[in-house]
Amino acid sequence: MALLGGNGGPSGVDVAGPTDAQSIVFVHGAMFTRTMWLPQQRALADSYHVVAPDLPGHGVYGDESFGMEPAIERLRRVIDAETEGSAVLVGLSLGGYVATEYAHRNPDDVDALVLSGSSANPVRGMELLTRATGGVARLLTKPDVGKRAVERLATRWVRNRDLQPDVEEAIIESGFYPKQFGDAGPHVAGRDFREALSTYPGSTLILNGEHDRLMRRGERDHAAAARDGRIEVLAGVGHICNLHRPETYTSRVRKFVQRRVPQQ
Repeated sequence: MALLGGNGGPSGVDVAGPTDAQSIVFVHGAMFTRTMWLPQQRALADSYHVVAPDLPGHGVYGDESFGMEPAIERLRRVIDAETEGSAVLVGLSLGGYVATEYAHRNPDDVDALVLSGSSANPVRGMELLTRATGGVARLLTKPDVGKRAVERLATRWVRNRDLQPDVEEAIIESGFYPKQFGDAGPHVAGRDFREALSTYPGSTLILNGEHDRLMRRGERDHAAAARDGRIEVLAGVGHICNLHRPETYTSRVRKFVQRRVPQQ
């Protein structure tokens, strides 16, 4: 199947690669859309069936608000419709928490997990920080001027990355949804994702950027909680590491899948 363009179709799902190959489903972070995974989709579609949906509150679902339950349901429908019933899940930031919760609830649907920027467990002190950060984000993005300011910063950040011009434009044209960063807070805060991860029987790769300090503080405990967990760190990059160093990120995902997922 050919890769859909940056704006995708009405279903809000980009799909590429041979349909009989191992499926990899990419779950984007808050504020971005499925287009943040275009570098990985394009590079992996030679060997894998790659799928990237929009979450509630983002992209074609931008008129909604994010909720964990609707996100899990949307992911379930995508896996049912676009794969042969299971996939490797790759999630970044909010997408990593969604992928973890999905694997906890539906372990048979998940061939392996790659989690980036989501190894801080939002319980106890981190719960308070998550709620406070979400509240501040909601206040800052409630007025249009605040929302537009964040969108300008996000656009500048993307343009400063070393991306192919059409990928850069696709990410920018798909829009940014800063309000959802705040809306997601209550759906994440207080949930013990480390405990949820401990119930998943498959392999898990914690793949963080070197400078993602907050997430790296919890990565060892996160990997230890997994049944089969390992840590890899991308040098010189931060939270959104798949766009900071897209080729290296893709290579790490490819090698992990090759080593940890039985060939079909």
